[in-house]
Amino acid sequence: MDGFAAALTPINLLYALIGVTLGTLVGVLPGIGPAMTVALLLPVTFTVPPASAFIMFAGIYYGGMYGGSTTSILLNTPGESSSMITALEGNKMARRGRAAQALATAAIGSFVAGTIATALLVVAAPAVVAFAIMFGPEDYFALAILAFTAVSSVLSRSVVRGLASLSFGLVIGLVGIDQQTGQQRLTLGIPQLLDGIDVVIVAVGLFALGEALYVASRLRHATPEVIPVGRAYLGRADWARSWKPWLRGTALGFPFGALPGGGAEIPTFLSYAAEKKLARGVARAEYGKGAIEGVAGPEAANNASAAGTLVPLLTLGLPTSATAAILLAAFQQYGLQPGPQLFDHNPALVWAMIASLFIGNTMLLVLNLPLAPLWAKVLHVPRPYLYAGIVMFAALGVYALNASWVDLVVLFVLGLLGYAMRRFGLPVAPAVIGMILGPMAEVQLRRALAIGAGDAAVLVRSPIALTLLVLSALALLTPLFRKLMARRRGESVTAGTRPE
Repeated sequence: MDGFAAALTPINLLYALIGVTLGTLVGVLPGIGPAMTVALLLPVTFTVPPASAFIMFAGIYYGGMYGGSTTSILLNTPGESSSMITALEGNKMARRGRAAQALATAAIGSFVAGTIATALLVVAAPAVVAFAIMFGPEDYFALAILAFTAVSSVLSRSVVRGLASLSFGLVIGLVGIDQQTGQQRLTLGIPQLLDGIDVVIVAVGLFALGEALYVASRLRHATPEVIPVGRAYLGRADWARSWKPWLRGTALGFPFGALPGGGAEIPTFLSYAAEKKLARGVARAEYGKGAIEGVAGPEAANNASAAGTLVPLLTLGLPTSATAAILLAAFQQYGLQPGPQLFDHNPALVWAMIASLFIGNTMLLVLNLPLAPLWAKVLHVPRPYLYAGIVMFAALGVYALNASWVDLVVLFVLGLLGYAMRRFGLPVAPAVIGMILGPMAEVQLRRALAIGAGDAAVLVRSPIALTLLVLSALALLTPLFRKLMARRRGESVTAGTRPE
């Protein structure tokens, strides 16, 4: 209730409205997701009180999830990887003249899932905090290893590419002065790098600048074909076919979002597969041609996973998605460290942010249903102007941090690195997570070894640490095991069909 009292003040309501509007706007534009938007706005919010800034960031996060469905449905171009499944049936609905119904079921499903999942977050967060208080240094180190391995193996097409991206982030995190020995590390003799590379510069460079350069390199001059939208509404039959997929999608999305490396991609795919399997009659016949269940379920799963992601972020300081990694950077920008103590030391900020999710969800529903035709017109913004503006805005924001030309050089070097990573198929999220969690993992490892008098066995003496390290090994080995089994199956099929 204290959180609602803070979130309902006029200034915080204004920040929530700004957040959800910006989030929806950028979610609609292909290639600009919530992670990129929060990264771009990090330098701008230095003068904003922490609670107001996080209320705005939370609005951008949820708004970006909403907006991604608009691009998928009208352009068949998912703005986020989690919106890929929505495009399968959503775009086919739009081409059949049912774009309004597709956008409506996506918006209402997102509202239902977001509200239920935020309520689950309120219940789950204190329980996880009570458990996390028992963590020692070795447990936090094992938790960081789990985050590294899970994110590297889940958020990339191959484990090797994920680990390569992670190693870039770990190296960036080493730049500066070693806090225990006072030695300079990787500073190249540049005084401005003695304090390390600011996490805001890394986030803006790898996400915003890297994405802008990558998309700009693939710009097409022709204006994309946008399917016209009428007033977004649902008829009685559409309501009857949508409400069960909304609930099932929520049930799938929230727990997957809360898992390290779970993300929104897996639950959206599972939701689509489940709805297809459960479809009967007209719905079964419409699958592949524009079934409303194929939009309602995955969109609910997508938004429920967004709330689930906040559970490990707020209670353990563990980001499980790209946007969560940027939000963690935002906490560190304000000198705050998410984890069990955040709820004790900054309860007003945490509960105001969680309460604002309920308010933001309602604002998003009010914005998205009547303004769907307006969001569609945003897709006509010329891409060269859009991405040139992003590069300029990123440079101005980073220069404003310390008024240092070294920061600008580092920004553009990281931007080129982000472009190269996308060009060669390396995921960006593990690099950002490695840069943020790497120093924390190093500190906790040194503390654990100091407590154990240098004995490495201390890292596996705790049942919690041992369990987390076993889960880390499974996260790394499972994709390799699947590939090996698939190869053996392929060989057995080939052997079985070989002529005598």
